Amino acid sequence: MLKGTNQMIMPVNALQSNLLFKAIQSKLPDGKTEANQQVRTSIFYINDFHGKSINIERTITASRAFDHFEPSQPTDKLKFSSGDIQLGEPVEANKVMVEAQNIMGIMASAMGNHEFDMPDHISELIPHMGYKMLACNINIKPDNPLYEKVEKSYVQEINGHKYGVIGISPVDLFSRIKHGKIFEELNVDGIEQTIKDVQSEIDNLKKQGVNKIILLSHVGFGYDQRIARETDGIDIILGGHSHNLVEDVKPEYNLFYSKSGEPVVITQAGRDGRYFGILNVEFDPKGILTKIQNNVTSTRGFKRNVPARHVFEQIVGKPRVVGQIKSAPPPLVNDSIEPSGHANFMCDCMREELGTDIALFGSATIRGYFEAGNLDTRWLEDISPFKNKMAVCDYSEKQIVDALRVSARSMVNTNNKPGILHVSGLKYTISKDGQLKSASFVNKEGKEIPIDINNPRTDKFYKTALTDYYCQGHDGFTMLKNYDNAQKYDFDITKCIEDYFKKHPDPVEIKDDGRIKIVD
Repeated sequence: MLKGTNQMIMPVNALQSNLLFKAIQSKLPDGKTEANQQVRTSIFYINDFHGKSINIERTITASRAFDHFEPSQPTDKLKFSSGDIQLGEPVEANKVMVEAQNIMGIMASAMGNHEFDMPDHISELIPHMGYKMLACNINIKPDNPLYEKVEKSYVQEINGHKYGVIGISPVDLFSRIKHGKIFEELNVDGIEQTIKDVQSEIDNLKKQGVNKIILLSHVGFGYDQRIARETDGIDIILGGHSHNLVEDVKPEYNLFYSKSGEPVVITQAGRDGRYFGILNVEFDPKGILTKIQNNVTSTRGFKRNVPARHVFEQIVGKPRVVGQIKSAPPPLVNDSIEPSGHANFMCDCMREELGTDIALFGSATIRGYFEAGNLDTRWLEDISPFKNKMAVCDYSEKQIVDALRVSARSMVNTNNKPGILHVSGLKYTISKDGQLKSASFVNKEGKEIPIDINNPRTDKFYKTALTDYYCQGHDGFTMLKNYDNAQKYDFDITKCIEDYFKKHPDPVEIKDDGRIKIVD
């Protein structure tokens, strides 16, 4: 039993479902296996931590437990990442995540979008990466610092068994990173070509006598399902990018069959380091999966690793207390589409500190929560780790309404993208079917002034605080693209919150005041 969790790393012959076993067996070429020649494999996997250093301290504790667990029979242990463990701009945060993966013994990682989104210091980080970086669907020119670091695939040998490991990057890479023009000498293939790229690497690995093949994917769960069905030779897809929490093993959900009828299992462990996964499998002598067990476990049940914390503090500095939280609601179940008292407080800090009529903050960039007690800098920076800078811009009433409409569609969009807009100086109501129902402006005296959402004014403007990411029109908020005319600041949301506490030292009560309502 792993300490801090009620899930056991069970032997792979202890299946979660006999029906699953029968489903796989019925698809095997001869319906038989040779038990004395089975290869047992246990894979510790992570994805989409987004620089969440506190959660990775907990994950290091879980990783240590995985290392020390002794299976009842000989088992190959592997450790992989599916990308976006890095964060983007903050060099210290990225140094922490590189060191964390080294400490855990991650063998290889897919190149996620955030691994590309650190142009100013990628050259500085590369020498410290003690793991492979993989992406077979990108083409890098020789003058790019990533040219010699990123490989298409490689062979990992454990206990005399060979595993082919392939990586792929997101096909929507340049729409997902703030600095999309930095890698103009780098091309990313679309999904159709990416599927061909993967098959080419599979074929190359098979020529080397490798019949157990793992794909580290950062293209998203829907595309992973396509790849599973439309290629031949992959056994395991460790996924990322779409932030799905894929539990257990379910036919036609994360268990598919390749073009030749061999089983393929897909995993993904959510986002922000809230979970990690352990995939236990058995291969027959032909490299075909015969047994599968997928465990996904919350990191909150594990203590922060003290030695790792010490190492990280040497990089980012020791935390200091910036304020006190009197009370706060629990973490949300679905951060993308739930109203949030945590976000309300953040937006109120932005509005006050930047002196604007309105503040907007996207749910996609909120990755943590406040807790009662002292608030220190480590915890604060973990709440919104992306370090997007503040900007102030004038937007018309129509532009604001159009942004709220895009926000509302998150209720029904795939994976709830882009997530609802959190606000200060506004109230709005959306329906569960993704429609904006009403909106109003709330002035600094607290007076609520209705907005005609069917005929919003184009001649009435609101001074608006937001991040440079949204001010550049990302995540579908094209109506907010006005960065060239914005007032720009060289600090992020954390400074707004710190400055707020300097002016208001009393403990803060964080709550949802109903400024965003979801109705049927």
